[in-house]
Amino acid sequence: MIQTISDIPWWAWILAALLLIVIRDIFFQKSHTIQHNFPLVGHLRYMLEKIGPEIRQYIVANNREELPFNRQERSWVYASSKRENNLQGFGTDQDFSAPGYVFIKHAMLGYRLPDNHPNKKDPSAVPCAKTIGEYHKRKKPFKPYSIVNISGMSYGSLSAKAVESLNKGALKFGCYHNTGEGSLSPYHKYGADVIVNIGTAYFGVRDDKGFSMDALVKMTTENPFVKGLELKLSQGAKPGKGGVLPAAKVTREISEIRKIPMGQDAISPAFHSAFSNIPEMVNFIEAMAHNTGLPVGIKSAVGQLDMWEELAALMAKTGKGPDFITIDGGEGGTGAAPHAFADHVSMPFNFAFTKVYHIFQRYDLADKIVFIASGKLGFPEKALMAFAMGADVINVAREAMLSIGCIQAQKCHTNTCPTGVATSNQWLQAGIDPTIKSERFYNYVKTLNKEILEITHACGYEHPCQLSMDDVEMSMGDNNRTQPMSKTFGYHKTNVPFVNVETLLASPYLGGGKAL
Repeated sequence: MIQTISDIPWWAWILAALLLIVIRDIFFQKSHTIQHNFPLVGHLRYMLEKIGPEIRQYIVANNREELPFNRQERSWVYASSKRENNLQGFGTDQDFSAPGYVFIKHAMLGYRLPDNHPNKKDPSAVPCAKTIGEYHKRKKPFKPYSIVNISGMSYGSLSAKAVESLNKGALKFGCYHNTGEGSLSPYHKYGADVIVNIGTAYFGVRDDKGFSMDALVKMTTENPFVKGLELKLSQGAKPGKGGVLPAAKVTREISEIRKIPMGQDAISPAFHSAFSNIPEMVNFIEAMAHNTGLPVGIKSAVGQLDMWEELAALMAKTGKGPDFITIDGGEGGTGAAPHAFADHVSMPFNFAFTKVYHIFQRYDLADKIVFIASGKLGFPEKALMAFAMGADVINVAREAMLSIGCIQAQKCHTNTCPTGVATSNQWLQAGIDPTIKSERFYNYVKTLNKEILEITHACGYEHPCQLSMDDVEMSMGDNNRTQPMSKTFGYHKTNVPFVNVETLLASPYLGGGKAL
């Protein structure tokens, strides 16, 4: 017999709680029809919807069908970053006849490393074949130590511990770390080479009137590890849209770094205020290069081609302009965007890169500037396809996030990232140990470089820059035909001047790692 509250059995409390929820759903809440018509069950439906991406990853989707990165791709990154077995047994499960499927053509007798070759000592050492800023005779040219580097992801978009982990891992391997448009933060300052991304809001290099050259010069002078500047025109996730860092993610520290007020969304306008046409942009680039001594490039997604044509013509005429061009594929990235922008605005990487490269090739500029490729290329076969097209460097973003624990929950824009990678929430960040995660990124980028080189050698070359458009073929669908990329995209890439890897490693402009 029940005499006191403590005598009430536990199951009665549960039933009472459920009854209260039913009463609330039916009589008091008006927002959700499902919960009104199906109390209790409606709550379960919304709970499952919230964790839908995670459930589909492990229960519903097969190894190859999920996007943006399927399970097979994620597993390869995870295994590589943890130094686990990343091999594949019992053959491939790919559909060779799928349109666009890539075949890399190996040589009957590949490239055999001489006994004294640097890659005998370090099988992942592969610097960029070109030197950024050399053609325009900048005061401080820069040769990236690694052909794979970290793409622009801002502190604020990523958590402090995530940025710290990536920078420390980049330092250990020798690759550079792009800041993203959120400016240079304390977490980019652990010693890795850094490319400072300058977006439309000029975060970190602004004053009350907009862009501040004095602030930029001060930043680069005080931080000698800054090796270059990247002027962001647009990004693949939302070209022409600008960006928003929600007020909830703007901490006191982010406010100070970006030089923006607290309690407000950090808005990146759709367009730059420092210039409004191609000649003005080139003058702006030259001014930054002159005042800092650093190479300056541009980053952009690709849509209409008339301004690319204008830029190439002006560069050929004046000998001025960007030292490097980063082409961002429309596949999107860490930035959140409206569905129409993410799905339909800007070209995917393959078409974007080849169209722009071909323009600069026609103006005899392809061998004079450095082409950086970005857009789901953080896998050996995709990177090599980009090199065959004319890319000199690969930038990875989401693949780098995966290497430090991202599970593709697709909650980057909500501040509730469950792994702490893309949130300012202190509790969620607490699960990231930069000592461990930096080692994970180091392992991933080292493995990626190593496997890129192994396939390169199988094709008969010493360096990926030597791959041609005829070394990669693409499936034309289920008609049992393939054709080389030179025919698919209508050009042969310009040969890159190259002696050997040992010469690259001896360059006085080599960044990151030390010559072997």
